[in-house]
Amino acid sequence: MKENAVITIISITIIVLNMMMIIVLDIKNAIMMATMAEVTAVTMAEIMVATMTEVMAVTTAVVMAVTMAVIMAVIMVVTTAVIMAVTMAVITAVVMAVTMAVITAVTTAVVKDVAAVGAGCFNLINN
Repeated sequence: MKENAVITIISITIIVLNMMMIIVLDIKNAIMMATMAEVTAVTMAEIMVATMTEVMAVTTAVVMAVTMAVIMAVIMVVTTAVIMAVTMAVITAVVMAVTMAVITAVTTAVVKDVAAVGAGCFNLINN
């Protein structure tokens, strides 16, 4: 009878130890899962922050470069157009002024010469 009681106590002890072992394993697994979840979350957050920082830096640099290139191109086009328009206006005005002066001078000289010839002819006819 004592042997049966000892065997029963040992069996109960083994069952309790097995149950405690299962509980400890479950707790260990729960802690490992929580740790892995936290490590994964922190790692992903750090990767996202680093990635977004790099993407923002590159995007800003590209946008600034393109914007500056477009602004410089527009300034160059407008400046060139204004300079060409002013230059052409000045050249045209100078050419027109010189041409008109020459035409006026030549016309005046020719008219004076024709008038002088006409007066000479009139004097010859009347004398």
